[in-house]
Parts: sequence; C-alpha cells; structure tokens
Amino acid sequence: MNILQDLEFRGLLNQITDQEGLQKELENGIVKLYCGFDPTADSLHIGNLLPILTLRRFQEAGHQPFALVGGGTGLIGDPSGRQTERTLNEAEIVVQWTEKIKNQLSRLLDFERETNPAKTVNNYEWLSQLTMIEFLRDVGKNFSINYMLAKDSVDSRLEAGISFTEFSYMILQSYDFLNLFQKENVKLQIGGSDQWGNITAGMELIRRSGEEEKAFGLTIPLITKADGTKFGKTASGTIWLDAEKTTPYEFYQFWVNAADADVINWLKYFTFLSKEEIEVLEKSLAEAPEKREAQKALGKEVTTLVHGEEAYKQAVKITDALFSGNLSELTAAEIEQGFKDVPSFTVENNEELNIVDLLVEAKISPSKRQAREDVTNGAVSINGEKVQETAYMIGEKDRIENKFVIVRRGKKKYTLIRY
Repeated sequence: MNILQDLEFRGLLNQITDQEGLQKELENGIVKLYCGFDPTADSLHIGNLLPILTLRRFQEAGHQPFALVGGGTGLIGDPSGRQTERTLNEAEIVVQWTEKIKNQLSRLLDFERETNPAKTVNNYEWLSQLTMIEFLRDVGKNFSINYMLAKDSVDSRLEAGISFTEFSYMILQSYDFLNLFQKENVKLQIGGSDQWGNITAGMELIRRSGEEEKAFGLTIPLITKADGTKFGKTASGTIWLDAEKTTPYEFYQFWVNAADADVINWLKYFTFLSKEEIEVLEKSLAEAPEKREAQKALGKEVTTLVHGEEAYKQAVKITDALFSGNLSELTAAEIEQGFKDVPSFTVENNEELNIVDLLVEAKISPSKRQAREDVTNGAVSINGEKVQETAYMIGEKDRIENKFVIVRRGKKKYTLIRY
C-alpha cells in the first residue's frame, strides 16, 4: 500500500484537498509536510500522538516531516474546538513549554536519517519579526471578514464571543504555512479535523500570494471512545507523554485496558503493525477476547514507542506483581510508579510498629478491635505475604530498599507505608 492507502486502511483520512494531485506529488519524490503543536501545557498528551505518528508514517514512506512548535501562536490561543477563550500564558512560560515539547517530538520522529530527516521549527522566529503594519497590509488584506466568519472555528464562537486576538489566530497559522511553503518548500499541512478551516485558509493565502506551485491539506479524525467518554482522559486525569506527569505504568495501563470495541481501531491509529498483524489480533479478539491479546499488543507497541522498551518491561513487571501479589520483587522506583495514586502513610523516625497499631495509625482499619480481626482473619498482607499474628512488628526486615512497605487489606485496598 502507498501512504494514502495505508492511512485510509487505518481510518486516518478525514478530509483531503485534491487527493489525486497529492498522490502524484507523493509519487514524484520527497514531499515536505508539517503539523503544528502549540505549547498550551508543559507536555503533549495522547491526543497529540495521532498527528505526530501520522508525520512519522509519511517519514517511513520516504517523505520529510516538519514539526512546528507554536512558540508564537502559543502566545495567542487557537479557538478551534473550544467554547471559551484560552488563558494567555506568560511569555517565559511558553518558552519553557516550547523546549519541552521539542524534546518530546525528537523522541517520536527520526531526526538522524540522511535522506529525509525530521526537522523542528518554531514559528516565534518569524511571527515575532512581523510589524503590525506589515501584518495588516501584507497578510491581513488577503482575508475577508466574511471568509473568516464562515470557518467553523470562528462561527461556533460567535454566540459566546471571541476576542480579536483569537479571531486573528487563523491568519497567523496561514502565515506559518506560507512561510514554510516559500522557505522550505513544504507543500502539505496535516492536522486534526478541527484544523480544517485553518489549513484551507493557509492554502488560500499561498494561492493569493501568487505561488505557482500548489499546496495541499489533510486532516485526521478526532478520536472518540465507543462508550462516548472522552479519549485520553481517565479518572485520574489526562494521559500525558511526559513520564513525570503520567508514569509509564499508568500509560501502559491506559492502553492495555482499552475496551474491545476500541482496541482494533486504536491498533490501526497508534501502532505500526501491518494490516496482516492487526487482522490476526482482530481474529483473536473475536474468538478468545478473554486472552486480551489485542490489548496487550496495543500496550506494548505504544508504550515502547513513547517511553522505550525498558519502560514497557517495567510496566509489565509492575502489572504482573500487582496481579500475582508478589510485591517484594518490585524495586522502590517501580513501587513509586505502581502505587502513585494509592493512600500513603509516613512513619516518623523509621521506628518499628506493631501491625495492629500501624493499621489504626495509617487509617487502614477503623479501630484496634477491627485491626486485630483483620489480621487474625488473614485479611492483611505485608508486601504480598499474609500476616496473621497480632504481635507482628513491622520493621527494617519488611522495608523494600529501606523506603517502602506495602500493606493490603482485603483484596484491593492498598496503602503505601513510607520511611
């Protein structure tokens, strides 16, 4: 399959301008393409992963991707897909976030290959050089108010209100496309379906600027879950690409817990498995869904892609330990990941504590009487091992790397004891 056929198989073609013309460009040689990522936080999230991996698919097909980090547009705010104005961040914060996002992109695209290495660009470099008069005369004159009002990103905001700042975002993004078209010969812009109006506005600016070569636009669908809940959100919040914000274990858990109704589509969207490999997993899902082979493959592929093979193996180790109860095999770093969101209790002065006293002090059991019952009934385990002696003292021998003890009451109620 050629790149457009592959995207079609994966369900990644939402809208495309002149598919036949773009196909000819792709067949005639290396096509340069770009996608923009505004630094609206200090990390990208898995909603950004789809356009990044689409850039990579084009790169694997022999074309050259440009990842544009919006150091300039990030100071303005994109109204697309929003019902309210964005909060404007301080310039220093946007600069810091821009660098972090560039680093994340460098792990997901290949910047080292000889023929079509990926490149990052920052639109602050050219947008910050524009004077107000130059912007209005040379760029703004190409956009009629009627044309801009007809775009969904603006039209959807008219009732609630939109500032001139966000209203002008479309023109700035269009100028990005023109700038990259003229200086780098970038002919294709890709983005989520909410970017269609901005992309086509950029193409119109290129045309009005008298360029003889043609530009192209392509959008990929915004992902929704089969159950109607928002993709990329969990009870604990957004799934980030930054390991400090979302640990590799949490990241892996998101993918491995994909619903049967979602997992095959997500394998197509987020992995580089072939059509044949995905069809084998689809068959396994239909015939033996309890094995969850499709989910395990999804978790492996995406976690390895974003965080590396070692992080994937560590995530599996934590998962297996939690399932089997063999918690003493975990390292302190793995415990930090796996028990990030469970209640914790800090023991002062590293003192030894009687198990009944600890259960009460850490609020694991509501009273000493209940704590004694829990222990004698076998409802309490320390690092995965049942303890049924009420006289048991928890001390240095129980500490994992002298930092943690994991107490479980019942089947699922964990508490992390810190030292």
